Amino acid sequence: MSDPADFIDAALQREGSWRRAEEAKARWGSAVQFYGSSVGAVRGTVRDALRRYPDLQHDDVTALSSELWAVPVFERRLAAVVLLQTKVRLLRNSDLTRIEGFIRSARLEALVDPLAVDVVGPLLANLAPGEPVRGQAVVDRWVHDPDAWLRRAALLVPLQALRSGSGDWDAFVRLAGRMLEQGAGRADGEVIQDAISFVVSEMAKRRPDLRLNSPPGGHHG
Repeated sequence: MSDPADFIDAALQREGSWRRAEEAKARWGSAVQFYGSSVGAVRGTVRDALRRYPDLQHDDVTALSSELWAVPVFERRLAAVVLLQTKVRLLRNSDLTRIEGFIRSARLEALVDPLAVDVVGPLLANLAPGEPVRGQAVVDRWVHDPDAWLRRAALLVPLQALRSGSGDWDAFVRLAGRMLEQGAGRADGEVIQDAISFVVSEMAKRRPDLRLNSPPGGHHG
């Protein structure tokens, strides 16, 4: 492993607890392993690593995220997400391919949701003129992907913009409606329904006037 990856992995293992690991396994299943580190410990570890290695640039950050993700341990993968959240302004349009791979293999809302909301959403917002079209084209492709977790991510990408009032609520309503129709009767439909409920719940805190059945041309924000 690289020095930063080794530093993060060792710190996460030190912060681990077998009791938390068993609780996490009971909650999330056995698709990945668990060190039993708390979310706070993961965030603190990434923060400490960035202080220890302050000169990490784009290629260093993306390579480190892949290195952490490569081992199927929940806390390592969460650390990769936190790293990308922290360094999202360094990310480029081309990084969506890497992030798509993470989403496909994550299969846990605790990893997929922050990747969509806190990484992909801000990444698209930060792209230079001309690039957002290409970036959005990637997310638009996710809408029709057979993988329900990618479709879930596509639903959640605009959440930061919606929270801030700059998003298009009607566009989300139309997308949610299409996805519900496409997923009717599918075994993975709950993954999509849960994402829609999450967005609606989040927006209810800020804009209680908005409804999932808002008519076209109604509210934006």
